[in-house]
Amino acid sequence: MAYNSRNLSVLAYANGFTLWHYSTPDPATTVDTTGYFNAAADMFRVGDMILANVNTAATPDAGVFVVRSNSAGAVNVSDLTPLGATDTD
Repeated sequence: MAYNSRNLSVLAYANGFTLWHYSTPDPATTVDTTGYFNAAADMFRVGDMILANVNTAATPDAGVFVVRSNSAGAVNVSDLTPLGATDTD
């Protein structure tokens, strides 16, 4: 699939930092590919964080992407840092 602007929302904004939420059926390895978020380049700043629900159509994952670069309309985010991946009980 591809980036879907309907699935991106702002959770918080302060001091030039934005915390986003994004949900997609795409796996994390697709979302963290350079250029995935290019259509939203005018909204992202380096250091912004994206709480994400990924792979929602299969085995869902959740975590955080960090905007690593945004130059000339090319957005690159970090690999997904998983949240809630371990449940030892």
